[in-house]
Amino acid sequence: KNSYLYICMMNKLVNIIPKFLSEINNFSRREVTSFAYLSIEKILGYSKSDCIIHSNHELTNDNIISFENIINDIKQNIPIQYILGEAHFYDLKFKVNSSTLIPRGETEELVQYILLHDFISVLEIGTGSGCIAVSIAKNSNANITAIDNSIEALEIAKSNAILNSVEINFELSDVFNFSDTKKYDLIVSNPPYVLESEKKIMNKNVLDYEPHNALFVSDNDPLIYYKEIAKIATNNLNKNGLLFFEINEKYSKQIIELLSNLNFVDIELKKDINGRDRIIKSVFK
Repeated sequence: KNSYLYICMMNKLVNIIPKFLSEINNFSRREVTSFAYLSIEKILGYSKSDCIIHSNHELTNDNIISFENIINDIKQNIPIQYILGEAHFYDLKFKVNSSTLIPRGETEELVQYILLHDFISVLEIGTGSGCIAVSIAKNSNANITAIDNSIEALEIAKSNAILNSVEINFELSDVFNFSDTKKYDLIVSNPPYVLESEKKIMNKNVLDYEPHNALFVSDNDPLIYYKEIAKIATNNLNKNGLLFFEINEKYSKQIIELLSNLNFVDIELKKDINGRDRIIKSVFK
């Protein structure tokens, strides 16, 4: 494939999207086209509109090899975000790797909902790539602390704070051994909530590459993280402080009951763009 003929067939930007579409058949055409544009932006720095203006841009041999390597990785079901080492979230760019979940659109909705409220101090529990904490910091004046039990994830989160020019206090901490005594106006968490039994219906690009400890929870105790985080919130929220969760739609009623029993009021359940119960907001009295 590195022959002179092959390189001549691939020597212009206009050839890249047809190349992606002709070689990748394990995703929809829309997804493959999106992968191609993301790859072009990463390798050449061209936006989607730039591609029209620069369609006759001549590619170097190194460019062609880079695109070919990306295509081969996509065919192996490796997520495009891990291939490129970055993901877009809330109009910001984030570094990601196999130590962090890939940020998702439902979580953007969580951030958008949070930013409708007033708060000065925030604790995020289980920050991963830092996408929630960084996005809140970028769009508010809040003092933010973000914790995770993964050193590797925290390193990525710290680099994302630097990348997006925000200051966040990152701490290595486990939700089951939490000892912080500070009080916060708002606590937010998107904990593991996919049941172990749901693995069989997961896409391979998720199941084979994203960190299972950040995704899955035992069927025997699916609310384990919500129970612990709600207890933390009762100790670490200011009066009338806000608690936000992203949730598994199957357990919305149980989580609402859990919060009600812990003196949380004004509990609101919000559906995501796909009509699924996804976000819970509550107020600590």
